[in-house]
Amino acid sequence: MKLKNTILIALLFFASKNFAQNAFTSIETSDGIHYITPNIDYPITGTYYFEGAEPIVELNANGMGIYQLHEQPKREMVWGIECDENGAPMYIKGYDSAAYSLWYQYTSSTENDAFEGWKKVPFSIHFNTLKMYIQGERMKDYSETAEK
Repeated sequence: MKLKNTILIALLFFASKNFAQNAFTSIETSDGIHYITPNIDYPITGTYYFEGAEPIVELNANGMGIYQLHEQPKREMVWGIECDENGAPMYIKGYDSAAYSLWYQYTSSTENDAFEGWKKVPFSIHFNTLKMYIQGERMKDYSETAEK
């Protein structure tokens, strides 16, 4: 009986670790509480370039990164893709694309900051061209064989 209980507990632990929802964080924005996660079922981490050069957006797997505006220095930030209160990413599926909301907040302030809160920008994945876009202008190629 003790062996059965041990096996059952091990099985439940294994199942909960493998089938758990994405880790997510709640954020307070000017329009209320939102939930974000750095994990969706696509390889979104990496560097996104504007016409192959700076300004860039860099998304790291730990939810940190860099966001550079036009003619501005690179700035560190925290980021996440909007998800529901259970950690499931929220998106709109198109014919050959998916549209998400990317939330980011700078981790340091400058004297030029008019707004220091969370900012929302569009993030899209285009399946036919294997490209991902932030704000429709920062682009990264991806591969379907990349680890999800």
